[in-house]
Amino acid sequence: MSTNSPTIPPDVAAHVLFHYGREGGYQAGGFTESLVTAIDRSDPANRDRLALGFPEYVAAVAAVQYDPNGVAHLQDIAAGRCPRCKKDDGPIAESGLCEACAQPMPLDGVA
Repeated sequence: MSTNSPTIPPDVAAHVLFHYGREGGYQAGGFTESLVTAIDRSDPANRDRLALGFPEYVAAVAAVQYDPNGVAHLQDIAAGRCPRCKKDDGPIAESGLCEACAQPMPLDGVA
């Protein structure tokens, strides 16, 4: 499996949260529900295979299953909050952080 972690989109976070009965999620369509169930139940080899086609869903399920802060992280993503500063007043960059956190100002104030 790849060592880089894909950026989890808000809808993916919400679908996985719903699957686990957590706040902030909403129900996906039939195929996506079955996909999340398959990822949830898969062994490591099959999870790696599923990650080839659906890396965001595999990363979101792994966050819930293995990261103690995974549910909170997915709730932030689903709500449109920056996972670092918890603010929702700015656009989210491709990295998943708000633009201010993705491109922080240097400590000396000179960019």
